[in-house]
Amino acid sequence: MGGVVDFCCVLVFVAIGRASHEEAATVSGFLSTAWPFLVGLGAGWALLRAWRRPEEVWPVGVGVWVSTVVLGMVLRVVAGQGTALAFVIVASVFLGAALLGWRAGARVVAARKVSAGH
Repeated sequence: MGGVVDFCCVLVFVAIGRASHEEAATVSGFLSTAWPFLVGLGAGWALLRAWRRPEEVWPVGVGVWVSTVVLGMVLRVVAGQGTALAFVIVASVFLGAALLGWRAGARVVAARKVSAGH
């Protein structure tokens, strides 16, 4: 389930970014923007074996976030896409908030369920 949420977080980031820059709403354009971050996300999941504890903020969430941003930006450079400083900052903040935020929320919900059971 966590992988699906992370995947959706990246897709939302791409959709908002493309819309805010009034870029053409084409499937190829969307995929061109998304693939570097999705590869970074997949690498983070694999390296951290995130499926074992996908809801952990540390180290899983932080590691997946860093992998998504860093590898995503490296792959954008390799593919000849832009990596302006402002874009790196926005991507880091948005993806950090999204990829860590849902995990933090899940932890709060789990803690409330535990405390309600006592």
